[in-house]
Amino acid sequence: MMSGENKVALTLDLKGLLCPMPVVKIALAMKQVSVGDVVEATATDPGVMADIPAWAKTSGNELINIEQGEIITFRVRRLH
Repeated sequence: MMSGENKVALTLDLKGLLCPMPVVKIALAMKQVSVGDVVEATATDPGVMADIPAWAKTSGNELINIEQGEIITFRVRRLH
């Protein structure tokens, strides 16, 4: 991995939000960043474990990673 490849352009705090709001917020955030930029978010709704990968696939963006714990963290790269 090249240095800076996954540099986060925008960080979102989605903790406490329930479906569908985390997906709505990440979709809006993608429109605010440039193609190739990464948005990182934290959430507490376990539904994002299914919702975010499905949204990334249907929206044509890249889910870089998603980590489940008490707080769920994920990173998505804007591809278009």
